[in-house]
Amino acid sequence: MLENLKPYHVILASNSPRRRELLAGLDIDYEVRVLPGIDESYPQGLSAEDIPQYISRQKAGAYESVMRPDDLIITADTIVWADGKVLGKPKDEAEARAMLRLLSGRTHEVITGVTLLTKTVKKTFAVTSKVTFDPLADDEIDYYVARYCPLDKAGAYGIQEWIGYVGVSSLHGSYFNVMGLPVQRLYKELKTL
Repeated sequence: MLENLKPYHVILASNSPRRRELLAGLDIDYEVRVLPGIDESYPQGLSAEDIPQYISRQKAGAYESVMRPDDLIITADTIVWADGKVLGKPKDEAEARAMLRLLSGRTHEVITGVTLLTKTVKKTFAVTSKVTFDPLADDEIDYYVARYCPLDKAGAYGIQEWIGYVGVSSLHGSYFNVMGLPVQRLYKELKTL
């Protein structure tokens, strides 16, 4: 599959082990290449869907000057959107607990922006999934924060972990998008590259 990618050297520009696992699931040969110090800030006033697209474009733009002619760079950024604001990666366990309390018993959006970059193409898209949590007790939140690593995850949770097993009551959209890479949509976009 994806014979059209044969001329390209595919590069996943991400430190995320989840994105590596998901891209590998498409049976694509790729390497991971991460440049340090890429600015992930964004201008105020962007819509929820525009924020991760803007950041994924910024990440891709950092590679433009160091790309080889046959490189295909894939960048992504995922946000959790709740109460009209972005829940990024928590800075500490207290903030992780606060985020999970905010998500408890409610529906929020997980939005991933993805950019595909070659020397001749720059394409960005976003995928949104709606996730609903059952109410979470404080001891459940404490258990998750103590036993898992919520500090490296937008919104302080990984749907593929214990909190997803016991807390997520419904999902509308792509499960893999909530993990950090909407691989079904990515596959479709790569087919048309």
